[in-house]
This record gives sequence, C-alpha cells and structure tokens, in this order.
Amino acid sequence: MMRVIVYKLFDLCSPENKKTILPLGHGDPAVYPCFRTSIHVENAVVDVIRSGKGNSYGPAAGILPARQAVADYVNRDLTNKVTSSDIYMTVGCNQGTEAVIHSLALPNANILLPRPSYAHFEARSIFSGLEVRKYDLLPEQEWDIDLQGIEAMADENTVAMVIINPNNPCGNVYSHDHLKKVAEMARKLGIMVIADEVYRETIYGDNPFVPMGEFSLIAPVITLGSISKGWIVPGWRIGWIALNDPKGIFKSTGVAQSIQQNIDINPDATTMFQFALPEILEKSNKETFAKKNLILKQNVELVCDRLNDIPCVVCTKKPESCTYLLAKLELSLMDDIEDDMDFCMKLAKEENLVLLPGVALGLKNWIRITIGVEPQMLEDALERLNGFCKRYMKKTEALLQDLKLNDDGEI
Repeated sequence: MMRVIVYKLFDLCSPENKKTILPLGHGDPAVYPCFRTSIHVENAVVDVIRSGKGNSYGPAAGILPARQAVADYVNRDLTNKVTSSDIYMTVGCNQGTEAVIHSLALPNANILLPRPSYAHFEARSIFSGLEVRKYDLLPEQEWDIDLQGIEAMADENTVAMVIINPNNPCGNVYSHDHLKKVAEMARKLGIMVIADEVYRETIYGDNPFVPMGEFSLIAPVITLGSISKGWIVPGWRIGWIALNDPKGIFKSTGVAQSIQQNIDINPDATTMFQFALPEILEKSNKETFAKKNLILKQNVELVCDRLNDIPCVVCTKKPESCTYLLAKLELSLMDDIEDDMDFCMKLAKEENLVLLPGVALGLKNWIRITIGVEPQMLEDALERLNGFCKRYMKKTEALLQDLKLNDDGEI
C-alpha cells in the first residue's frame, strides 16, 4: 500500500510548474553522496569479489562465517548469548519478516502489530493468513507502547507481538524499563516478541539502544536485523533472523524448525555479501556510523526549527533515530483540505513535493517527512511546504498569525 501511494503522488507531480521533484515520501539515503557507506565496507566486498570465494551457492541458512559474525555482533549487547546455530541469513530484513510470520500462520491465529508501523508487517501477515490486531503507540507518551491496549486485545489465539526499536516511523528509542515491561506482558500473555532492530546503528539522540534479546529469559525473542540502514547499503539485501531463546521454547514448539523450512524454500542471501559480512561487522564501531548520524541529527534540527514557523504542521516529538520525522496536521486551521491524503496529493500537484500521508502507516492526518536526504533538499522542501500551508490556511487564522506584538507587548 505504501509504495502504491508514493507512486500515485509521483504521478501527480508535473514538470510544467518548473520545480524539481523533491522525493521526501520514501527513504533511501544511499542515493545521496553525503550518505555513502564507509570505505572499509566497500573494500570488504571488493576483496571477496577478487578472491572468487563468493561465486558459488551457499547453504539455505547462510554460510557459517556470516552466521558466526552476526552472532558475535548481536552478542556485544546481550547477556543471554546466541550461537551461530541461532542465526539465519536472509535476503534483507523483509525476507526475514516473511519467513518468521509465515512460520506462525496457524489456523485462527492473530498477531499484534504497532500503529503506526512499517507497512510490510501487515501486508505479510495478511498474505500468510494471520489476523492482524493493532496496538497503539502513544504520541503523548513519546510513542511508548500502549501495554494496556495489548493486554485487552490479546487472546488464546495470539501468537506474537511485533515491536520496532529503534522505531520506524516514529524515531523513538525504547528505554530498558519499557522493554522489560513489554517482555513481562508477553510472558503474561504466553506469546513471543518479534523485534525489528534494523535501525540500531542509526541513533542520534541521547537514549541508548537496548536489544530486546536482553529480556529473553522473560519471554522468547526473535530479532530481525540487517546492514541496510546502519551501513547505508539497502541494495545489498543482507539481513538475518536471530533466535534468542535460552529456555528452548522455539525448538520445543517447532517454531525454529518451521523457520528453517521457510528459509529452505526461499532464495538464498547473496554469497558474495555473506563472505564480506565478517569483515564488515568486526571492523564496525561508533566511528563507522558517526558521520551519517551527525547529518541526520543536523537535518532533524533543521526540520524541527523550520516547522515552528510553518502553520498547521506540528512536530510533537523530535526523533532520535530512524530517517523519518512524523508531523501532525492541524486540519481545523485549513480550508479545502479533507485529510492527510488530500493534503499530500495537493502538495504533490502544486509544489512537486512528495511526502507520505500518515494513513499509509495507520496514522490518519499525520505526515511523514524523510530526513535522510541532502540538507539543501530539506531547505527547499520546507520552503515549499510553508508556502503551501499558508495558501490553504483559513483567512481568520492567517490574520491572527500576521498580528505582531510591539515592543510594549501590545498588539
């Protein structure tokens, strides 16, 4: 659905208004020179190509060096360690999502997904025959999970809950205490936690990343990860599934075997990139991601600062991770705008500016702005957004905004 909406908005853009198209509706920082990946990452792949080691087929679950490298990488932050046998290499995080969700698709089963969320979880759940039940992320509580809502909607057919941390699209990073409460709720309900952690190396705020696997003694955890976001190489399509289950629940219930069977009948992750993965992961540290995260932090500051002067669009929380910013539309202050979809359609048509309407993420009357672009693009986009909002602002509101206080504090 998200791609369909973005393509529809691009179709509304017109070369006749003589403005370049600004694509801030989807995210791929890799296309911009300022976000190029580290040289050691590129060299790792070049070395494999020249060695010829990556030219053959690999085992379905992945070659052992890659699986061990992933285990070592995730174990940096874990008390309950995983082994290479707990790791499955996948064609990006999306294939990992598909394999895990399809493995849980029992008759009458349901799965709990966040709202707003990354749309692929819902699409894959529906495709696999799972009933989707959505719990809310609470904007007034810095996008924390509505745990009471989860307890109210779960039943004996609930198989798992999905969390995204660091969160896409909200940009928050969950605290240790909040994640512990999530695990305790999962244990109470008798379900597992599926944790999407692909943005763990894209944090530019103050809250530290805590892996969900740290709480696997409370409830079993399946972690989905990849190098796409942190290393800015989404086109390489290298991801993984990590089973963090010290009590052996996944094996005793057949979940691990079902995931293996799904991996067996799907395309293998590219052998060349698997062979490069140990070098990539072992040599990566905070400095590897510092430049990227600094640019994102500066872009966030820029957008939040400019939004303060743009009527009808409000950023309720400054993101501290991810490559997006959510903003709420104050449609009561605008004329001739029905909802977020109408807002984005008119914006694309009149300004050649593509933003994602919140309805694509399950969040009506919000918009998502991509910040993983060149800073100048954001400057241009915000100028167009400001002009657009002022054109559609109700005349009474526009008049109030134009009134200025004099030096004595009087109008």
